[in-house]
Amino acid sequence: MGRRWVPAVVAGCVAVLGAGVLVVLPEPGGVVAGAAPAPAPVAVTGVAESVAGRTGRGNEGLLVRDGVRVRVSGQVIAAPGVAPVFCPARPVPAIAPAKEAAPGCPAGLRVELKGVDVAKLTDLRAVDGVKFGQAGLVGVWRAGAIDVREQTAPVPGPEVRFPALPCPAPKGGWTPKPSNLDSPAVAAFLDKHRDQVFGPVVHYPYGQARSKPVVVMLGVAHGDRDAVRRQFEQVFSGNLCVAPAKLSEADGVRLGQQVGDLMSRPELGIYGTGTAPDGSAANVQLLVYTKAVKEALTPIGLDVLRVEPAVRPVV
Repeated sequence: MGRRWVPAVVAGCVAVLGAGVLVVLPEPGGVVAGAAPAPAPVAVTGVAESVAGRTGRGNEGLLVRDGVRVRVSGQVIAAPGVAPVFCPARPVPAIAPAKEAAPGCPAGLRVELKGVDVAKLTDLRAVDGVKFGQAGLVGVWRAGAIDVREQTAPVPGPEVRFPALPCPAPKGGWTPKPSNLDSPAVAAFLDKHRDQVFGPVVHYPYGQARSKPVVVMLGVAHGDRDAVRRQFEQVFSGNLCVAPAKLSEADGVRLGQQVGDLMSRPELGIYGTGTAPDGSAANVQLLVYTKAVKEALTPIGLDVLRVEPAVRPVV
């Protein structure tokens, strides 16, 4: 069998059960994670819809050009003898060093800051002469740097809201039922139909508790949705929602690999990608969405990509 499908546990929202491709840019000396294994059970809380980003033409609102006012929030690093830089939050190898090291930032992911007041950083610390802390900054983007005009404490990012269950409840509502989602027959079906389906995704429509119902959502990106439902019902038992999806599991893997290939170009500042939890797009985590980045992503398909930049225009 090609892959193992492991359920995730989700409170009041949703999580993807299938294993797509998760790619992250390594720290110096780190390792790129390629085809990721299926996730272990994860508890997630949230509400009903995704506001994490935009796809297609909507990405245009995130384009940054010289002279545009932008906003960032996160880590600022000030090393001796060089200008302070903003460095976005990103996955890093979870290996604790024996001695705390001064923070660094890969060349393609740092933004020079002009006019930041290092002494006013939130949680200001210093290690080996390198000062670092957190800040929310608004300024003007010029030639890859930010002329800081406003400095505050760090600002929380956009709230991530997870997709609602796309199927209406049956008459009388969803009721608790046993599920065989982890059975070999279900795993074999999902593996065989990975070019067609997305997920499955587990929903707790009334909240997570042993007495609450669990609903399994299977997205169908390609082919006859009713036919897929009938075939899946031959191997699956439990509450089921079969709904349209934009991407199949195979689509997500392909897009993740294509975006991952661009991470070898540090000037693009792309540091992560993975399929959205509703199969609607491949998310692209990057430093700043510029014309050059847009041109690099266009051959992959902007209509199936959702950019999530750390540097955002002020609207």
